[in-house]
Amino acid sequence: MEECCSSNPKHNHDNHEHHHDTEEKSTFQMFFPALISFILLLIGIILDNYINTNWFSDWVRIAWYLIAYLPVGIPVLKEAYESILHGDVFSEFFLMGITTVGAFAIGQYPEGVAVMLFYSIGEVFQGMAVTRAKSNIKLLLDQRPDEVTILKEGKPQTVNAKTVSIGEIIQLKSGEKLGLDGELISENASFNTAALTGESKPDTKTQGDVVLAGMINLNTVSQVRVTTAYKDSKLSKILELIQDATAQKAPTELFIRKFAKIYTPIVVFLAIGITFIPYFFISDYQFKDWLYRALVFLVISCPCALVISIPLGYFGGIGAGSRNGILFKGSNFLDILANIQNVVMDKTGTMTEGVFNVQEVDFKPDFDKNEILKLINVLESKSSHPVATAIHNYVGEIDHEVELNNVEEFAGQGLKALVKGKELLVGNFKLLDRFSIDYDIRPENIVYTVIAIAYDHKFVGYLTIADTIKSDAQLAIKKLHDLQVKTTMLSGDKTSVVEYVAETLGIENAYGDLLPEDKVNKLKEIKTKNQSVAFVGDGVNDAPVIALSDVGIAMGGLGSDATIETADVVIQDDKPSKIPMAINIGKQTKKIVWQNILLAFVIKAVVLVLGAGGLATMWEAVFADVGVALLAILNAMRIQRMKFH
Repeated sequence: MEECCSSNPKHNHDNHEHHHDTEEKSTFQMFFPALISFILLLIGIILDNYINTNWFSDWVRIAWYLIAYLPVGIPVLKEAYESILHGDVFSEFFLMGITTVGAFAIGQYPEGVAVMLFYSIGEVFQGMAVTRAKSNIKLLLDQRPDEVTILKEGKPQTVNAKTVSIGEIIQLKSGEKLGLDGELISENASFNTAALTGESKPDTKTQGDVVLAGMINLNTVSQVRVTTAYKDSKLSKILELIQDATAQKAPTELFIRKFAKIYTPIVVFLAIGITFIPYFFISDYQFKDWLYRALVFLVISCPCALVISIPLGYFGGIGAGSRNGILFKGSNFLDILANIQNVVMDKTGTMTEGVFNVQEVDFKPDFDKNEILKLINVLESKSSHPVATAIHNYVGEIDHEVELNNVEEFAGQGLKALVKGKELLVGNFKLLDRFSIDYDIRPENIVYTVIAIAYDHKFVGYLTIADTIKSDAQLAIKKLHDLQVKTTMLSGDKTSVVEYVAETLGIENAYGDLLPEDKVNKLKEIKTKNQSVAFVGDGVNDAPVIALSDVGIAMGGLGSDATIETADVVIQDDKPSKIPMAINIGKQTKKIVWQNILLAFVIKAVVLVLGAGGLATMWEAVFADVGVALLAILNAMRIQRMKFH
């Protein structure tokens, strides 16, 4: 956390040395030096003001306050020295060092100790707050157990998760967490995926399904074959992503760092001016009085409240996202989303389930509906097309007694076969045109994907197949509109389907029959209006559009490594309602950051003026520095407790 106090990036000491290694020491150990100083300071003030003693004067008094100063002063003076060695002369440690040494030089011993004491306490609190924010993020995600139970020759054996090889079988008892990614070999099992998606709703998996590290087995004993090494698991990649996120700074954060680098030297020279310039204008100039005012000015001018509370606010925003299954790849994307004007989205898999279902069966009464469906089901079983899966799910088990002969597939049109010598055609209307089958409907008037059927050279009718709109898609669009965000849908699906889905959801603009390059052109049209754009898609097929957008958001990030790498924001489950939630987290984070900036500037400006005018003592200065820093920290930590729905 020393970056909060040093403007030089080389002097970034992420191990928080002057915070007494907050990640390794107990709370008592961290506060112990400050406690010693506080007790000695308190005794000194009592002896100074309330108990008349002859011995507590001169060198005894100086030595007493010096001993009180050392436990909190030495670490800061050491940091000031190291900062200077790194070329960062005007660090916060330097400010505190010259202020407190100056206070001792003019005989203000209690104030000198108090400034360093409260500054050190503030630093410990800051270190604890940052450590807590970072560890909260890590704890939210790093849900892997250290040990797992594997089956060796049919016998369970507990081993370190990192030593498990690909192909080994893990046995999971009820309530146990999975340590590595794998494939379920038990018939079925239910898992709690909250660690990965932020949703605690049970997710039922069947044999052959992919299961991921961090999922909790809910019911029966299950077996999983390991498919990925420990270090390559999805959760490991997500953890790396979040750790890298803290390095991607938001513009506000970068500005404050640059500001501190310029601001701190300026206040040091202003303090020198406050000390010496009055000599030329004031007849009864007292060096000691003006030096005291300059020292008060220096204490107040410390920029720590700004430079720590801002990154802490962004850590909180990233943590809030992680808790809700939204991964931000940097605090800069929180800032961009806070001001986003357009959300452009793909249709399939984003607003719809990406799973096709039979919607309608419209057959002529001359044909036996069940018999025809049975024949279609057998014929479609020869195809791997999603339509075949939809028909199989609708009809049920395949009747293996049905014999098909001369099965033929016509690319982009459908399938043909002979059943008991009669011709069966299943496909689109181009297939029926090819075999000169007359039909009495207009296919272009049907919104959904249409499967036409002909049997024995006669038109039987059609099936309509459609993707299901996600349950929370409509709510997501409403919330986006409530946030004053414009919505557009771009899809490669046929225009009538895209327009229907857009109209159902309330999306303003919708375009279908688009190739990837068409999507890029549509996005460019929006960007020419100088408006910011977030694109939501699967992160793989839509890579060109994601690259062009201000923020690329990938849905269902658990499904693809490429998704995690391509997008700027990854929504770990498939819920569109997480899109407005991500924007809201960005808005709340930015709001808190700016509240802290205004709080620090206003209070410090008031006390700076009072200090330069001789109306504020070091005690007020300590409040303006440490007090404002602590208030800003408490405000920044609010986002970690906020509920986002």
